[in-house]
Amino acid sequence: MKSAIRMNSMPSKLSFGIIVTGLLAIFVLSAGRIYAVSSAQESSEGVTSFRPVHTYSIVARDSITGEIGVAVQSHWFSVGTVVTWAEAGLGAVATQSLAEISYGPLGLELMRAGKSADRALHALLRADDHPEWRQVAMIDASGQVAVHTGEKCIREAGHHVGDQYSVQANLMEKNTVWDAMAEAYENSKGDLAERMLAALEAAQKEGGDIRGKQSAAIIIVTGKSSGRSYMDRVVDLRVEDHPEPVKELKRLVQVNRAYEFMNDGDERVAMGDIKGAMDAYSKAMDLAPGNPEVQFWAAVTMFTEGNEREALKYFREVFRVDRRWVEVVRRLPEAGLLPADEKQIRKIMSVAPKW
Repeated sequence: MKSAIRMNSMPSKLSFGIIVTGLLAIFVLSAGRIYAVSSAQESSEGVTSFRPVHTYSIVARDSITGEIGVAVQSHWFSVGTVVTWAEAGLGAVATQSLAEISYGPLGLELMRAGKSADRALHALLRADDHPEWRQVAMIDASGQVAVHTGEKCIREAGHHVGDQYSVQANLMEKNTVWDAMAEAYENSKGDLAERMLAALEAAQKEGGDIRGKQSAAIIIVTGKSSGRSYMDRVVDLRVEDHPEPVKELKRLVQVNRAYEFMNDGDERVAMGDIKGAMDAYSKAMDLAPGNPEVQFWAAVTMFTEGNEREALKYFREVFRVDRRWVEVVRRLPEAGLLPADEKQIRKIMSVAPKW
């Protein structure tokens, strides 16, 4: 029965993709942005049957940093590949329920053409043969939010729109889930990732997806595009299949933050700011205690900058975890990352356990 529904209700390229491309052509020509049409056509040609991704999610914008994000959890494998879409300087989209995936890329294309989240969503809904099955939320770079919960979304289903955010859910155990998410988001502290995760945690605490939990994802992008998309993704993490996906996602966000401090430390070393680098490395180790990768590279920098005593302490801890790091030390001088001084290298090797 499910497969029949999915086949019969699939938006055709003619009824959805081509109509949307036509809408984009009008919008883009009026904005003088002809190149976006070809991108939209490529997206529309990839339209496939929609996925039964029943879930809860949040789209939000940080009013201070301008960062824009989308986060989700579901009892569906690899939910992030379907629901979460975001691009720096444009906005974010969550497309779920009996999800039409192309709402994600096409919604972003419409925002690229200068449309607000509200106008982008309404354009796509008008072109959709089955808006009654969709649950879609969009937020643009200005913080304007648009959301739609179709009347045929499986109950309990609904949404809550607040100041520069929206939470939405369907097939929930209780009809109080989205309000619990809103309250948690509004009352939590921290950066955008922490507040969005608080909303997901509140949803699960309220009962969450009636089927259980399986995967989760979070994307956060900068409010303004640098023109280099790889630099504009602040957070881009997915938990594809896990018994506690939000807990695991929260752990990964913390590890991600630790590596951001590591990268910051490396950049400060390159600029000659050794004190700043050591501070960044210290923060990284606090966030990822016992992580040998973080400890090792911090130790390398400490050693090369003359802080041998502290460096040897961390080298010792790393070598205890895995003796192969000793071989890494041997290889670094030829790469210019440790002094090409045999006496100095032996000093590092001397703290390795005697296996």
